[in-house]
Amino acid sequence: MASWADEISAIIEKNIAGFGTETSTASVGTVIAVQDGIARVYGLQDVKYLELVEFPRTGLYGLAFNLEEETVSCPILGDFTEIREDDEVRTTGRIIEVPVGDELLGRVVNPLGQPIDDRGPINTTKTRPVERVAPGVITRQSVDTPVQTGIKAIDSVIPIGRGQRELIIGDRQTGKTAIAIDTILNQKGKNLICIYVAIGQKNSSIARIRSILEEHGAMEYTVIVAAGAADPAPLKYLAPYAGCAMGEEFMESGRDALIVYDDLTKHAEAYRNISLIIRRPPGREAFPGDVFYLHSRLLERAARLNKDYGGGSLTALPIIETKANDISAYIPTNVISITDGQIFLETDLFNSGQRPAINTGISVSRVGSSAQTRAMKQVAGTLRLDLSQFRELAAFAQFAQDLDKATKARIERGRRVNEILKQPQYSPVPVEHQVMIIFAATNGYLDDVPLELVGEWEAGLYRFMDASHRDILNEMVEKSVNGKEKMSDDLLKRIRTAIEEYKQTAAPRQEA
Repeated sequence: MASWADEISAIIEKNIAGFGTETSTASVGTVIAVQDGIARVYGLQDVKYLELVEFPRTGLYGLAFNLEEETVSCPILGDFTEIREDDEVRTTGRIIEVPVGDELLGRVVNPLGQPIDDRGPINTTKTRPVERVAPGVITRQSVDTPVQTGIKAIDSVIPIGRGQRELIIGDRQTGKTAIAIDTILNQKGKNLICIYVAIGQKNSSIARIRSILEEHGAMEYTVIVAAGAADPAPLKYLAPYAGCAMGEEFMESGRDALIVYDDLTKHAEAYRNISLIIRRPPGREAFPGDVFYLHSRLLERAARLNKDYGGGSLTALPIIETKANDISAYIPTNVISITDGQIFLETDLFNSGQRPAINTGISVSRVGSSAQTRAMKQVAGTLRLDLSQFRELAAFAQFAQDLDKATKARIERGRRVNEILKQPQYSPVPVEHQVMIIFAATNGYLDDVPLELVGEWEAGLYRFMDASHRDILNEMVEKSVNGKEKMSDDLLKRIRTAIEEYKQTAAPRQEA
């Protein structure tokens, strides 16, 4: 503190010596210290919270973050090693904002909206402030339209609706990002714009995700906002808010958008770094006391607007990384309490070959079946109960010497339902195919199929239905997937007949 007092005294003496030579010094300050990407600036009396400030000597910008009586703490948005003590700082009069609009589609940008993909400038004149008050209750409507992820375990048991906030949580290397990427890939042709926000990831990982999206033709409706592992903490802090502002532009123009925050654990850690340097008091796990507000004001901006406000939506998929499956840690519990449900991924399930490794017992969607298509709601109504009963019985069956016939049958069916929920990465399944295989499994058509042949049987069913009974699938899509009608008794009867025909003629046979 004494050194800062000396610095401030020297600056005041310099200002007194040059008194009268400048018309105004209100918008000019001086750097008195630089620590880990945070510049402490004396002066800037008229600066606003989150206003962009300029360091003219280096051309860098910072954020007015901590407004104190004598000084302002400014996180630097760039290479802070170039900033020196005594550098001049000027206010810009602009609250931090990012470019928005359709021109960003297909591009990779940094949290300031500047392109980093070597494809030239982004020609948009529209901008939005990164921080904004979330839509109020009056402007919203209930969530009732699904976001089809193409992942059977999610669309059938843990449905996600447009405007929902669904947390993806689990240890590292359990497939959290894979679920988000599969969801983006499945939006091709579904009028859902996607924004992928990478926070603190390796540049090689971001490049790999971009190449996967390009390979599957998904970049044409996707924006990537990247704050890499090597970027300073202020850029990691800014990234999700910048992505959210871009998504809000689509929502408020009456369209539907999906935003993935990958991941908010690193976002909270970046905020903790900034807070500790500017001497905000640490609390639990050394996070500042307002870290809950950090994520709540971000995730509350996801909404489905009513028709009076354009009817657009912004769906959020935040990702949180746990340590040793500890969902009772500070940041996981914070984000669980903010979101409308969570998809919980388990290391043990992943290692046992269950991919995606979703624990359907503790995963939940608080929007529930109101975000499902009528067809899926009809066939998947008992799926969660069947899976729960199977897990309970399977746990007891390990210690039982002999089981009655009904218990054995339930366990065998549960194994087959578990098997159909397995799915390779980057292979989203159309909803009509999902309905067919779940109907077949829950109605016992797989009970006599050997477990190792279930995957082959499923793939064969899809080919058979596409080739021989496309009329059934078309009617299902028209009336009960895109429409609001239940599948009629006649349609269900035709589905049963088609599956029985497949079992008789085309299903893979067990070798003798």
